[in-house]
Amino acid sequence: MTVQAPQVVVGYDFSLHGRSALERAIALVSRAPFHVLHFVTVIDPHAGVDIVPHHGKIDFAYADRVRDVMLAEIGKTLAVTPVAAEVQFFAHARIGKPADEILDLSREIGADLILIGTHGHTGVSRLVMGSVAERVVREAGCAVLVARPKVYPDVELLPIVEVERTKPIRSRVVQFSYVNNNVMMRPPEWPIS
Repeated sequence: MTVQAPQVVVGYDFSLHGRSALERAIALVSRAPFHVLHFVTVIDPHAGVDIVPHHGKIDFAYADRVRDVMLAEIGKTLAVTPVAAEVQFFAHARIGKPADEILDLSREIGADLILIGTHGHTGVSRLVMGSVAERVVREAGCAVLVARPKVYPDVELLPIVEVERTKPIRSRVVQFSYVNNNVMMRPPEWPIS
């Protein structure tokens, strides 16, 4: 039996939220470079992708241009990663509806994880536009991580100080049992019934 590398689908649409998914994927492979990343940009069949101009025709040649721009963006982000040479990734540019294409790619490769950004629309705007992230979370056959840009401020944490140990640390084992719907704690020397 051979062990296959975990396959990770990353939804990337050149937005700030897509950038969060890209950065989260790069952080993942920085710690665990055996993951294989599949970046996917879904192209609207009528409007294309904002960052890549089109001349009225959304076809395979346009999808190739979108993929080239994707590769450049991914390459810039990977360039600052120490394990960049070890990272295996694929770039997919697909024409269609975002949720359908992300879910289809996930099924095709047997994804273990999907990373996707969310625009955070609520109320009427979500009803009108739909929520790609919500649908992917509902219908995916694997774990889904929804990435967002960090809005919490950076916090200065207390320094870690090494403590000199004079005695070995012993752990205390405590067992719990239920008696008449009450939790009863008993020391380890009591026999387990």
